[in-house]
Amino acid sequence: MTKHIEFPLKNEYPSYAEMYMKLVNKDGTLIQQLKSSLEKTKDVINNLSEEKLNYRYQKNKWSIKEVLVHIIDDERIYGYRALSFARNDKTNFPGFEQDDYNLFSDTSERTIENIMEEYEALRHSTITLFNGFSNNALKRIGTANENQTSVRALGYHILGHELHHIKILKEFYL
Repeated sequence: MTKHIEFPLKNEYPSYAEMYMKLVNKDGTLIQQLKSSLEKTKDVINNLSEEKLNYRYQKNKWSIKEVLVHIIDDERIYGYRALSFARNDKTNFPGFEQDDYNLFSDTSERTIENIMEEYEALRHSTITLFNGFSNNALKRIGTANENQTSVRALGYHILGHELHHIKILKEFYL
């Protein structure tokens, strides 16, 4: 069964997340959209050459493989925050510096098969995680990087963040 997860109210996520929220359908089909974006991302990536996967459209920009690992890192971190907030953990979680994460990701040493295997496994885990949250848990609020966010907003953030980066890949890399 696919859970209906209502779109969060504006006061359930920080203003910086609006850029991600505006990219998703607000009809409560978070789980279905997560499944769909998994397939769409695989379709975009699976036909690219190794040369294209390592392409950077500017000198200091990430490669396509690095963008994928960034999507994975973000989903893993936001999924952990969602679990913690759902369980009413009152810890103020730190932010993370995405450029440092990228710098130490050793992405160039990984194959695209390895990256995509992690991405798929994580996405299935994220879907299972959000499908298992009660309606009360989805509305719980926690704090990360000094920003208050609901559990359901974190789910929509995960989706919107991926859509944002896939859009950039299509516009600047492909």
